[in-house]
Amino acid sequence: MQNLIIGSDHAGFSLKEFLKNYLMDKGYNVNDIGTFSNDSCDYPDIANKLAENLNENPNQIGILICGTGLGMSMAINRYKNIRGALLYSPEEAKLAKEHNNANVAILGAKAFSNKENLDFLNAFLTAQFSNEERHLRRIAKIS
Repeated sequence: MQNLIIGSDHAGFSLKEFLKNYLMDKGYNVNDIGTFSNDSCDYPDIANKLAENLNENPNQIGILICGTGLGMSMAINRYKNIRGALLYSPEEAKLAKEHNNANVAILGAKAFSNKENLDFLNAFLTAQFSNEERHLRRIAKIS
């Protein structure tokens, strides 16, 4: 099973806990980097922690959650070799992995239900990068 790193701010805490428990039940190795309560915190701090973890072990997949997913998207995509995708449908989640080899799934806890976010994440985690030359070329240009 894949190794996953999951993190959220306070707005995403409840969804993070829901997804973490689901993923662990499915046999994934899940490293929870916080936050660990509903107390207010700053989403860039969580994104920075996730980026550090991915740089140390690039074979992991990251999952970030905030209220809309927008703040986490902005924060994580500043880092070299990190391709965070804001997931908003199962099809787009699948394409984010197949075409862009996204290594961070970003979810909006207030934008979609737990079930919808779970569907997006499952589509992302089960998709495989196509490894086609055109996609490799494009990824190299954004890295």
